[in-house]
Amino acid sequence: MTKPSFHHDLRRARFMPRTTPVGPRSLGLIRKMEARTRNRPPSNGMIARVNADVTVRVFRPESAEYPTPAMLWIHGGGYVLGSAMQDDADCRSLAQRLGIVVASVEYRLAPEHPFPTPLEDCYAALLWLAVQPDVNPERIAIGGASAGGGLAAALTLLARERDAVSPVMQLLSYPMLDDRTTARTDIDQRTLRMWNQNSNRIGWRAYLGEMSGPNVSPLAAPARYKDLAGLPPTWIGVGTNDLFHDENVTYAQRLREAGVPTTLHVVPGAYHAFDRLEAGAAVSRAFLNARTTALREALAR
Repeated sequence: MTKPSFHHDLRRARFMPRTTPVGPRSLGLIRKMEARTRNRPPSNGMIARVNADVTVRVFRPESAEYPTPAMLWIHGGGYVLGSAMQDDADCRSLAQRLGIVVASVEYRLAPEHPFPTPLEDCYAALLWLAVQPDVNPERIAIGGASAGGGLAAALTLLARERDAVSPVMQLLSYPMLDDRTTARTDIDQRTLRMWNQNSNRIGWRAYLGEMSGPNVSPLAAPARYKDLAGLPPTWIGVGTNDLFHDENVTYAQRLREAGVPTTLHVVPGAYHAFDRLEAGAAVSRAFLNARTTALREALAR
């Protein structure tokens, strides 16, 4: 049996676990560790309250002409883990490099808060961002990674439905889009790192709650959404050794078929969240530069 092949720049791949521990015991421990830092104000940023349940970590450029374009960022964690703080460095960098306001939303997590609560939390943050005096409401992008990418895709659809804010772009890093991936039996688990079928089932089960099969809302799993026409330009980035590769490629194809300008950036031999775990690797820097360039161009149109 041949060994799985990873991108030559990703030297830590063979040492990475195939899954993130998201069992009942480990979930509680990780949550406690995250809670210690969740409310710590970010360096060169601030925490703002959206409503009684939702906050955002806000980063503003040191110099810019206001009102400026903005991005709402949504963190990953399989719908059950993570906090907005984990992406402080990336959000701060984007704010300074592009001269934009970046707000990272602290949404409530499953299983305590299944769909639609996390999505509604993100929508509340989007509305909040759109009315800030230093933000141009016509130049807002929505972005996210992993489960945050799934929420970003769902939020873009929800924004179209409610017609309150019209995002100019959706920026999706290896988004978690399709609960039906959990039923696949043809995936070689040896090629996966950080997120496999077992963790995927736990995440989707927690997020969907009582929903299952044909009862799953397409706003919970955007891959189920039938009409993708009229969505804003989209950038999707994913590695070939990512569990979400196939569902991401399919979603990009469907967006193109619906007439949505879509860039699909596939990285051979890259695993889930490689750009975060091996940020110094040349392939990771190239991935993030491509994403940043796409965002800059979309906000400048």
